[in-house]
This record gives sequence, structure tokens and C-alpha cells, in this order.
Amino acid sequence: MNNIEELVLDKKMEAQQQLTIQIAGEEHLGYVQTILDTIEAAAKVRGTGIAKRSPEYLELKIKEGKAIIALIGEEFAGFCYIESWGNKQYVANSGLIVVEKFRQHGLAKKIKQHAFSLARAMFPDAKVFGLTSGAAVMKINTELGYVPVSFAQLTDDDAFWRGCQGCVNYDVLTRTERKYCICTAMLFDPEKQKDKKEIKIIIKDLKKQLKK
Repeated sequence: MNNIEELVLDKKMEAQQQLTIQIAGEEHLGYVQTILDTIEAAAKVRGTGIAKRSPEYLELKIKEGKAIIALIGEEFAGFCYIESWGNKQYVANSGLIVVEKFRQHGLAKKIKQHAFSLARAMFPDAKVFGLTSGAAVMKINTELGYVPVSFAQLTDDDAFWRGCQGCVNYDVLTRTERKYCICTAMLFDPEKQKDKKEIKIIIKDLKKQLKK
């Protein structure tokens, strides 16, 4: 059963619209180009690095059940996916994006909570990490239990770091031999941190979706 929540898109709006946040499935493949366009637009506005992904890559994540999508009715609102690295010892939440008109209402936090919970449900023993240059994402990560770490504490899987090649700041990463970049590295270690009650509830719901 989908996790249905109500989101007030604007205080001036008289009615609330239905927000659905769920594990993306093949029925959502039609949103892939919209997702890519939204990521590209956000990168231009921010002027900071957001690694580009191909349509085929996002389609694969959706088919694998490793993506979270948010819809307002049938309209695309946000997205995030998970990746595993280092023989599944590390998991990353990547590609977090919210359509501009739906921002400033806590939607990014909700999507991130679900992506994090999906990672915890699928890879309960893995360390969950992320690279971000956005203050808002750092705040959300901190609330989830992530702590800032050095790049050396992240996965040494070359496949992960190659994913940064689509970022405008990739030259910084290579010049420093992957020791630091514009992004901040953050890590959730299940051996040191515990999931909060709210996250445990989402994990339980997502596990039901995964069994379908």
C-alpha cells in the first residue's frame, strides 16, 4: 500500500492536494525525461555540481526497485534513488530533486526520508553515505543521523567515483586525489547510529511494498 500524505502546496490555496511518495516502478518510467530535465534545471540555477545521469541509468534504478518518486496527483514532484557500492557495504542516496514550484514545503525531507529508509530496508548492514553541496540536504542528513566525514571514510569503489565525472567540479576531485571537493561527505553507520522511530515506520511500510 502506498504511503499517502497530505501536502499544503501554498498557504493561500484553499484545498490540499494529494501527495504520494512510493517506490518507483515500471509504471513510472514515463517520468524519466522529466526527472532528468528537472535535475539539469536545478544544476543551472544553483551553479554547483550535480552529477548527470543517463535515461538508461535512471530506468535501471526504477526497474530494480531502487528509486523513490513523489507525485502530486499524476504530476511529477520529486525523486531520489539509491546505489550500492563496495560489495554492498556502502549505500548512497543520489539524485535528490524536487520540482521548483513544490519546494519550500518540506517535500525534499520526505523524499530523502523514504530514500534513506529504502536503503536501510534493502541493505540493513550497509553504511549509508552521501556527497552534497546543498545546505538543505546537509540539514536533512544530520536529522537522519548522518555525520560529516572525510572522503577517505567513504567507499573506495572506483565505479562510485566515476559517477562524479558528470559534475562540473570533477576536476577539483581529481586534483586532490579524491581527498576533498566542493561537496561535503556525510555518513550513517548502523553500528554507531540508530534509526529514529519515524524512520522505522517508513522502513516497515517500504518492506511491504518490496514484497509485492
